[in-house]
Amino acid sequence: MATYSLSPVSAGRPKASDTTEPPDGQARVEYRLARNAVVEDVRRGRLTRVDVCDAHPELLRAARNVGTATGEDCPICEEAVTVAVTYVFGARLPPGGRCPGSARELNQLRRRDEPVLCYDVEVCPGCGWHHLTRKYPAGGRSARATGRR
Repeated sequence: MATYSLSPVSAGRPKASDTTEPPDGQARVEYRLARNAVVEDVRRGRLTRVDVCDAHPELLRAARNVGTATGEDCPICEEAVTVAVTYVFGARLPPGGRCPGSARELNQLRRRDEPVLCYDVEVCPGCGWHHLTRKYPAGGRSARATGRR
């Protein structure tokens, strides 16, 4: 059974940039422990950079053009700063979701009448490392307000 040490991967408390709260106190799923396990596997040689640095070209484009710098070095290449990218999926959005280019646009999507799912992804534009950091529901206010499901 594998044991994972979290200290060398800076797994302590989330930074202020990691604590974007979903609207209305809705639940969110955090993937930091899974991320740290993958990073530890790379450091121990169980996984290679080729295994984990395989971001899709569209994700890399979004990271370069609309992502927000996290201030943390990439845990894999340690040469570039990681970027946070958010994708929003829901009714009347493109099949590949929407990647909001600003906080204002993201907040508009979060306040939609239709429910949406938001996915925050950590990306290294340098080496292609990427990992889902959290997902959470948003929107759907009119349905909740009137008691419809």
